[in-house]
Amino acid sequence: MAVMKKYLLPLICYVILFIGLTIICYANAAEPPSIIIIISNPPENLSIYLEGSRVEARMRKTAWEAQYTFYSQDLQGNGNYTLAITDGDNGYFYDIDIPVQSYRNVFTLNLKNRTLTPGILPARSIILVSLRVLFTLLIEGAVFWLFGFRGKRSWILFIILNLVTQGLLNVWLDSFALTQSYLIFSLIIGEFFVFLTEIAALAVLIKEHTVFRRICHAVVANIASLIAGGFLITLLPV
Repeated sequence: MAVMKKYLLPLICYVILFIGLTIICYANAAEPPSIIIIISNPPENLSIYLEGSRVEARMRKTAWEAQYTFYSQDLQGNGNYTLAITDGDNGYFYDIDIPVQSYRNVFTLNLKNRTLTPGILPARSIILVSLRVLFTLLIEGAVFWLFGFRGKRSWILFIILNLVTQGLLNVWLDSFALTQSYLIFSLIIGEFFVFLTEIAALAVLIKEHTVFRRICHAVVANIASLIAGGFLITLLPV
């Protein structure tokens, strides 16, 4: 534990510096107004155009999902747009009526049923939140084990605490879906409050080992969680 005391303060300073630099990098990274079409497992040759202007949507694919985006410079007109969707052999059209000045005009396209639904489907949010919470539990659980916590009561409290804190954090993050810069910024802020909550809860509720070891665990676990969360943003749809 003496070694941990020696390196804990510099470690915290590095984390604070990292957070500060990240905030500076992303503070002005807001995206312009846009129309976004979410599609699960689209074919490779799928294209989406604005009928009339023939402007093609910018496509970004992550894991199983692709997002096709038209930005404000593409949306010239009175707010009435027709999407032309082709996959090589088939073509079909959808009319949408969205104010140009609004942000994140999101639609979900079901290719099988050929239905275009405004907004994000609840099932998508449930899947992404569950995956992020599960991944975080695995990371922080490994840290909890490495710090020597073996008691049944300690693990029950650890799991309950992390399900609550990480569940709330990821539900909150889900409100920033499709805006990657805001999502990273919000992750940093959210993890800070999770960090404070877990320090207080672990120090009071868990009796195994010393208070200092519990606090050290909270610091290391949340650093790992922050890094893992940032990594997940690059791997999973946002």
